Amino acid sequence: MKLKPLKHKELIAKLKKLGLEGPISGGKHPYFLFGKTKMVIPNPHRSEVGKDIIKSILNKIGLEFEEFLKL
Repeated sequence: MKLKPLKHKELIAKLKKLGLEGPISGGKHPYFLFGKTKMVIPNPHRSEVGKDIIKSILNKIGLEFEEFLKL
């Protein structure tokens, strides 16, 4: 399977399933906490979150995208 853009709500739901704390409001964009790592989530006004942003988030938490797709 390939990683593809996700709707904002889908991304939020998957990150919550992974046990990340958030979304937390503050600053320009909401964010999730993974330990002490802060991951900014793009503004929900756009319909989809791009693959590059999803890859960046997964890289920060050390999760392969194949595992992420199984959620």
